[in-house]
Amino acid sequence: MVTRPPIPDWLAREYPFTPQIVRTRSGAEMSFLDEGPRTAEAVLMVHGNPTWSYYYRHLVQTLAPQARCIAPDHVGMGASEKPANYDYSLESRINDLDALVESLGLKKVHLVVHDWGGAIGFGWAARRPEKIGRIVILNTGAFALDRIPLRIALCRTPLIGPVLVRALNGFAWPATWMAMHRRSLSPDEQRGYLWPYDSWAHRVAVDAFVRDIPMARAHPSRPALDRVEAGLAQFRRNAILIAWGERDFCFNNLFLQRWQEIFPGAQVHRLADAGHYVLDDARDEILPRLKSFLLGP
Repeated sequence: MVTRPPIPDWLAREYPFTPQIVRTRSGAEMSFLDEGPRTAEAVLMVHGNPTWSYYYRHLVQTLAPQARCIAPDHVGMGASEKPANYDYSLESRINDLDALVESLGLKKVHLVVHDWGGAIGFGWAARRPEKIGRIVILNTGAFALDRIPLRIALCRTPLIGPVLVRALNGFAWPATWMAMHRRSLSPDEQRGYLWPYDSWAHRVAVDAFVRDIPMARAHPSRPALDRVEAGLAQFRRNAILIAWGERDFCFNNLFLQRWQEIFPGAQVHRLADAGHYVLDDARDEILPRLKSFLLGP
């Protein structure tokens, strides 16, 4: 593992970290944060689309004085390599996460998941259940629901979808305001979210992520998602906190209800006026709660 080149000074003000690199089993360079005391126990933070480890920047800063914080950028996302030809599928992303955790020699992992990081994170956890400690669920899914917002469905259509997502940045850019409700992202925060996705080539994985949502039974990633869902019940005895922004246009309260059915003993913290980027939208309220939960006795 090696250190990535320094990030731009303007970005370092919001993202004051030194990313590391690991090579995945498929040969791509995967960037990740490894902050805090180096122990065999860590908090693993798994992002979705179109975010990157930047989404967890304030949680890392909150926890890192006491806990080892691992926050990867999926291949094609964030500061990771963005190959034109890569298996940008759910199963591949689970494999990449498994390779990262094994390379670090982590013995115990507290898991934080958001957006499609839920399917990826729980998919990995089902392979290594003996490693899993506490779990935080943030506006995510790890199961199939037969609904999708029209604006996301449009980004999946042939011909039109790539033009919207890759040519016009019509997925990552709208998310910087659609995923917020309680407040607006500052110009620097918006710039930080969009920094990795500055060209057609650099938006390859954003587009692939959208198309990998397995709505149909025949979708190539549906068997992988079904396996993820089948593995969820084994974590019912783990301590679980669900922190949920109820003004999420995509992962709405239908997803929350499903999580409560799967994990009836979970703590649930509803944020009635927070959107999809709940860690940013309700930062002052949610960070102390997550710190207490993840670092508590």
